[in-house]
Amino acid sequence: MWSRISAGKYFDYLRRVRYFCIAVTTAFLSAAPALAQEPVSSSLLLHAARVFDGNEMRSGLSVLVKNGRIAEIKPRASFKADSTVKIIDLGDATLLPGFIELHAHLSYQKVPADTVLKHGITTIRDLGGPVHQPYGGEGSLRVLTSGPIITAPHGYPIVNLGAANIAIAVAGEEEARETVRHLIDQGAVVIKIALEPGGETGAPWSSHHGHAHHNSAHADPHPAQVASHSPAAWPMLPEATVKAIVDEAHRHQRKVSAHVAETAGVRIALNAGVDEWAHMPCDLIPEPLLKQAKAQNVTIVGTLDTLSKCAGIARNAAIWAELGGELLYGAEIAHPDIPWGIDAQELMHLMHMAKMELPDALRAATAKAGQHLGVPLLGTIQPGAPADLIAIQGNPAQHLKRLEYPGLVISGGRIIVNDFVFAD
Repeated sequence: MWSRISAGKYFDYLRRVRYFCIAVTTAFLSAAPALAQEPVSSSLLLHAARVFDGNEMRSGLSVLVKNGRIAEIKPRASFKADSTVKIIDLGDATLLPGFIELHAHLSYQKVPADTVLKHGITTIRDLGGPVHQPYGGEGSLRVLTSGPIITAPHGYPIVNLGAANIAIAVAGEEEARETVRHLIDQGAVVIKIALEPGGETGAPWSSHHGHAHHNSAHADPHPAQVASHSPAAWPMLPEATVKAIVDEAHRHQRKVSAHVAETAGVRIALNAGVDEWAHMPCDLIPEPLLKQAKAQNVTIVGTLDTLSKCAGIARNAAIWAELGGELLYGAEIAHPDIPWGIDAQELMHLMHMAKMELPDALRAATAKAGQHLGVPLLGTIQPGAPADLIAIQGNPAQHLKRLEYPGLVISGGRIIVNDFVFAD
């Protein structure tokens, strides 16, 4: 059982583990070969038939990279010959910003960061794992963390996954505030909480927890009869505690992301002023609550592929799209059956369930995701932006699956994958 004392001990332990991990990582990196990077000069010129700049698809443009950043983007003929600049002529290809994955579990599932980078993701938020300062972005995966998920004692995910480096239980408002401060001090870019009673039809976390909770969209006419045959709901953080978490996070310029999946958790999140829902809810959510979420400028990270078997996922996405709500790309990397990189199926779900056009889906994974992280240039191809780039042969409108296997990957101006060739 977690208590205020155990939470304090946890952070003392975490500090010691952090220093140990830094030492081990340093030793490992000095002994192990790094991800292969193609040596290039400080300037690189990329020609492509199409450039998606994070906002729109454009043609006839070339991109100049200098010192790890985008220096210029302009018509190919505008660039003069320069022997100091390396050139890659991509031909009939599409150049895009590297994707931003807003919901990943790399640490928990030990997914190799190098693999994720090679498959087109250049920035991730790692949720529900060890907390650390942001790192990477110059030849390696850029990794941002939330640290462990804040939850109720005996709540999700502790009840089925354990607590170590995954979750922290808090028993009251002051303990919740202290936990938020500790996580932010250690580098958390967002605070993740769980409001999950379990039992949603089709939800992977509820596969062995079959109780019927009181969802107004799926009300049972005889709840007493069901309750006698169903396990009790997992405990959730009370609204007052969630309000304290949100208030403390906002004091430190951090957003709060909530795992919500059904009506009760959604109500708590809305009443407490939570900024983001880490998933599209699994159960069908009453439209008035979705309208309230839109009015409160809530952002939803899709994970539609992961939750495609949920009873309410398609309808929720459709209503959210009709309301004009903000829906961003997130595939929950490390979840079973989700690619360790770009998930083309997630893009397809955004287009089919949320009625997005392809450019809208690409924006949700690039420029809009960067804006949501508070780094407006991230996820764009414009002067001053980090040179995090990918390229595929052809047009993604006809070859969406190719995004999962980019022929060119650049992180901070460093070439990680290059199936194209340098021009003479």
